[in-house]
Amino acid sequence: MFRFNFEKALQAVGVMLRTEPSHRMNYMRMLKLLYICEKESLAETGHSITGDKVVAMERGPVLSHLYDLIKGTHYNASAWNRFIERDRYEIMLKEEQNPGTDLLNKFEIETINAVSERYHQQDEFDMVHLTHEFPEWKKNDPGKSSKPIPLDDILEAINRKDDAEAIKKDADLENHLMSMFEG
Repeated sequence: MFRFNFEKALQAVGVMLRTEPSHRMNYMRMLKLLYICEKESLAETGHSITGDKVVAMERGPVLSHLYDLIKGTHYNASAWNRFIERDRYEIMLKEEQNPGTDLLNKFEIETINAVSERYHQQDEFDMVHLTHEFPEWKKNDPGKSSKPIPLDDILEAINRKDDAEAIKKDADLENHLMSMFEG
């Protein structure tokens, strides 16, 4: 399985926020847009951008670690708060901080920018409606609760079910290599 990469997730959020003139965005909208980025990356490359777990919630799919970072309950919340500020239902880049883009490849940055541009007219509730149409969410509709969306359901939704074993094997290898360099 994929492994959450905090630094890449932070950089992906930074790229997404910089697509907005105010460098701020409703966080529910952000979560939906980044989930779409994840799906598109999986469809094109078989790789996740952030490695985040996907959870079905009442208002659609959510990237679990990112949601916890926004809420301030994640173990990396203090590092997140150096770059990202929350004001009620919006998150914004802190003016004096820039998380950079050095861990994101060109495809990932282009995907984030393209998704942001494609949905720039949609607000958070438009995005909820859109993501409620995703087959992987419908299959795992949690009602008023939450429930993990299995990677297999996402891969089926993007027509990569036949590649599931290879994608998981690549993710495991990447995790192993990352753990070797962590010390």
